[in-house]
Amino acid sequence: MPALEISAYGRVQGVGFRRYIQNCANRYDLKGYVQNRPDGSVLIIASGQRDRLDMFVSEIRQGNRFAQVSRLTVDELAQYSEYEEFFIA
Repeated sequence: MPALEISAYGRVQGVGFRRYIQNCANRYDLKGYVQNRPDGSVLIIASGQRDRLDMFVSEIRQGNRFAQVSRLTVDELAQYSEYEEFFIA
């Protein structure tokens, strides 16, 4: 199953962005986690079906109504841990 490492930059901390990401991931039946980074960015690890991952990334780019995503990096993961759910770390 494909997996992505996504980094979101901009106004993404303290605005409900991680909860928004978790809700989106659950809607697309993705597994993994989201966490804040010390540099102010947000790290997202997600695995699932390719078409659902693509839709998920599109929603992340938009962000919620309080967040402003100025930059998004998306990298394929060759190896990753299997997760049973999508959680906020």
